[in-house]
Amino acid sequence: MKDVTAYLILEDGTVFQGRSAGAQREVISEVVFNTSMTGYLEVLTDPSYAGQAVVMTYPLIGNYGICFEDMESDRPWPDALIVRELSRTASNFRCEDTITNFLTRYNVPALTGIDTRTLTRYLRDRGTMNALITTHAYTEDEIREKLPEIRAYRTGDVVSRVTCKEKYTFEARPTAIPWPNLTAARAGTPDEHADSTALHSSAASRRSRGRSRGERNDLRRRPGPRRHRRGRESAGRAP
Repeated sequence: MKDVTAYLILEDGTVFQGRSAGAQREVISEVVFNTSMTGYLEVLTDPSYAGQAVVMTYPLIGNYGICFEDMESDRPWPDALIVRELSRTASNFRCEDTITNFLTRYNVPALTGIDTRTLTRYLRDRGTMNALITTHAYTEDEIREKLPEIRAYRTGDVVSRVTCKEKYTFEARPTAIPWPNLTAARAGTPDEHADSTALHSSAASRRSRGRSRGERNDLRRRPGPRRHRRGRESAGRAP
């Protein structure tokens, strides 16, 4: 897939250049940042980000793919995603899709190749800003003409957008993940709970006794105050 140049134009006229990913469409939104190291799918499907473009400060996003069971709602809500690097492949035994396909399917534009930490510091020092995300290379004059439109953007009534249409009942269901039982494998016995409890208790008891003996030996070897030794040596040299 050919890289397409994309731009982030802040409401004060500052421009960041990167590459386009996901849906290729122009959008004006309020730019906010998130410092999570993981959980990008939960961020994308969090309704509280509706009407905003999210900057992820962690440099690599999408490396473990998409697991639909981890979604906070039934669709992504941010207007756009801004990242340093978007992983084109995913490695996870629960992965069901790539983040690029996920963004494209739900018509969410993404901007990659941006120094997101510099952008975050810029927003932190100057406050929240609106921005235009586009693949069109605007001239300086065109950008100046666009700035009033960018500044005028408001998130609007997002509650009516994200709320459910009718009430429903959520029934929790446990997820059975076949994790290997390492304790049973080490002990070599079917009753892993009892054996592991006895094993840990015995080891803890041995460590406790070992520490007690070591502390007593250390106390026996510890020399007394230097002034006592000097007193004894002086007494031995007296005529």
